[in-house]
Amino acid sequence: MRIRNRPSEYTRVALAMLAILSLASACVNSKGPAPSRIEHASDGGFTITQEVRVGVGVRSDFEAALRLIEQAEYARGIERLLEVTEKAPQLASAHINLGIAYRRIEDWESAEASIERALELSPRHPVAHNELGMVLRRQGRFEEARASYEQALAVAPDFHFARRNLAILCDLFLADSACALEHYQRYVQAFPEDETVAMWIADLQSRSAKTPTGGS
Repeated sequence: MRIRNRPSEYTRVALAMLAILSLASACVNSKGPAPSRIEHASDGGFTITQEVRVGVGVRSDFEAALRLIEQAEYARGIERLLEVTEKAPQLASAHINLGIAYRRIEDWESAEASIERALELSPRHPVAHNELGMVLRRQGRFEEARASYEQALAVAPDFHFARRNLAILCDLFLADSACALEHYQRYVQAFPEDETVAMWIADLQSRSAKTPTGGS
């Protein structure tokens, strides 16, 4: 399973389809935990590949679980993914998607544990770092969330969905207008058609202009 993460898809489908975008490969080649390989493309997309040994039916179970999550049948999707992680505990993408499902039902502890497990298996997985950032933000752990988004971007600078998340975090939760403006603008350079973010930039610039710089 090789899924190409194209930045344009993130603006179109946002969180609702992130589970599908976070798939890694499942190949019958290696034993135990295997690192993910990230291949970048000139259009800003990237492909994440992991080679693991899986049993018969694991791939079909994995895909069935993702369909359930896409259909918002989270309890059934989680149950199916737990079965996948039991059969193929080294499959990082299964743990990521399990974390996504837990996040959507606001089970923050389970979401964090699942994504942390994925990062143990694949420390450089940008989707896992981005997902962890979202879970941490929802728990009010803003500086930790920032570090997670920054790690995602350190691995995949063209992961524009993570850049947008970082800008929102800096803008709304950290009161770091310089960080927010930088990442909003870099995001808009990639997606100039995103009028919503363009409005956020204008609003941020307006607010910054009205903020006193000090003195009496």
